[in-house]
Amino acid sequence: MRKNFGLLIVDKPVGPTSHHVVNLVRRGTGIRKVGHAGTLDPRASGVLVLCLGSATRLSEYLSTSAKRYEATVRFGASTKTFDADGEVVRRTDVSPTVEQIQAVLPRFRGEIQQIPPPFSAIKVQGQKAYELARRGEEVELDPRTVHIFELKIVSYQPPDLSLSVDCSAGTYIRSLAHELGEVLETGAHLAALRRTKAGPFTLRDAVPLPRLEVGFVTDKWEQHLRPATDALPELPTVEVDGETLELIRNGHRIPAEPGAKGVAKAIGPDGDLVALLEIVNGDDEYQPRKVFIG
Repeated sequence: MRKNFGLLIVDKPVGPTSHHVVNLVRRGTGIRKVGHAGTLDPRASGVLVLCLGSATRLSEYLSTSAKRYEATVRFGASTKTFDADGEVVRRTDVSPTVEQIQAVLPRFRGEIQQIPPPFSAIKVQGQKAYELARRGEEVELDPRTVHIFELKIVSYQPPDLSLSVDCSAGTYIRSLAHELGEVLETGAHLAALRRTKAGPFTLRDAVPLPRLEVGFVTDKWEQHLRPATDALPELPTVEVDGETLELIRNGHRIPAEPGAKGVAKAIGPDGDLVALLEIVNGDDEYQPRKVFIG
């Protein structure tokens, strides 16, 4: 496995931004090309997938994968940012009953329309929404379609409700918390958030950030590096020999098995990911779409 090509699955603590973690990894590994596959807010912790070297070209696939969260919703107050950092704009000091919560949860399951928080990185006329909101400007964001596959109560100790949420990429758990408070007429905001799964990766796969930093100092960080092939376990695999590898390197099509469809992973003789291939025009050939070798 190439040292400058692969994945680091980090258990990000509360505090640092995702960009800060990316910079730590750049300095610690000496690899300039590092990117994350889906940001986590500073107040959120959990699974942060980092792509190193040319594996950054996989981020568009990983960033659109489903996520799982453990969220704490606090009833009794709504905030401007929909989380605990924001100014309180409505306070009721009222908590709903568990029966009331269970009665409204079904409306948040499945495919729903969700309005992102005004303090978000979504662009509005070329500017990030949070930049406008911080200047006191009114921010109106269009609702977006998201999918919540599973939403269940883990525990409830008023005013704090612990939820487990399985959802599509692009879902704002802050908005979910806020909307729960609006529907129940008590007000609510997101008090804590932990991402427990991103795509195929869970907390079991993640290295705590302090341990990774020790690996940078001792030059043993590579033991935490995962092969890029782990990124897309659902894709079929095409094993290629040296001759076929050269064809892929030069952007040429290669034969496909009869009945092959969609996208596949090309694995080289050393077992490493060399390209993503795609069947084109219903042909029996694969066209290289993303090549990870020079």
